Amino acid sequence: MSLNKNALEQPANKLLAALPVSDYQRLIPHLKLVQLSTRQILYDPGEPIAQVYFPNKAVVSIVTTMEDGSTVEVGLVSKEGMVGMPVILGDNTTTTTASVQIPGVGMQMDADIFISEFNRGTALQSVLLRYVQAVYTQIAQGSACNRLHKLEGRLARWLLTVSDRLESDEFPLTQEFISQMLGVRRAGVTEAANILSEAGIISYHRGQINILNREALEKTSCECYQIIEDEFVRLLGLLPNKRQK
Repeated sequence: MSLNKNALEQPANKLLAALPVSDYQRLIPHLKLVQLSTRQILYDPGEPIAQVYFPNKAVVSIVTTMEDGSTVEVGLVSKEGMVGMPVILGDNTTTTTASVQIPGVGMQMDADIFISEFNRGTALQSVLLRYVQAVYTQIAQGSACNRLHKLEGRLARWLLTVSDRLESDEFPLTQEFISQMLGVRRAGVTEAANILSEAGIISYHRGQINILNREALEKTSCECYQIIEDEFVRLLGLLPNKRQK
């Protein structure tokens, strides 16, 4: 998929858009617009990360899988970030899986070229190091959240995050998939979703979730949603695709 003129001039990915024009133009010859399909694996544990991705309007889950096959999401990436962060930290493998949760398009770049550009020490390096710190907060806060907060609040936080990433109140997600991402039994997600549905906060039908009352969903969410959001603002000067109310 070739880059069109609009994608070149106005990158949808916010990390790329945050770069000075000269820095971004140097990357353009190495960027490829690709389609990211549902459940597509961008990298697996232990395998070399050959490409990095800057999603436009797709959502990618970073997932840890245990020996018994159980999973939990430890990170979520969309147009506010990049997939393939281990290469920034001096390695090209990881223990996690990057799986496309909601399809869309993104920019792909060979990891070797990307790290060469990163090592120039220009604005690209500065922006991405701040992004790494924001993601660290996201992972650390998420770990505490999974241990300490009730499922209803965690589900609300997660739905708000996906909504922000997609800039939409309606998106396709099954309860089975949500349970895998939150690391809980499907019955628990069903119960929590029913509570939100009966309160008129969300509706759920045939794999489609619709947020009916965002304000109420924010009140239901645990504090972790706002903490992570504030850190993205502090470090990067942007919200994770938060929509205007």
